[in-house]
Amino acid sequence: MAESNCANCKLRLKYDEKPKSFVGRFWRWHINFCPGWKKYFTSLPPEEKSEVAAKYDFNKYQ
Repeated sequence: MAESNCANCKLRLKYDEKPKSFVGRFWRWHINFCPGWKKYFTSLPPEEKSEVAAKYDFNKYQ
């Protein structure tokens, strides 16, 4: 299976630039059930995982 591209996702970049934009809000909603994001997020080291969780207010898979 191919590596996850979540770290370089264009939609994630849009969220980082403008979280209130339609695309930004769509990406944030999407990560709640995306299997690729789950794989990427759970593969992060604990300190990086906590940084990402805080940045995106993401509490799943902790």
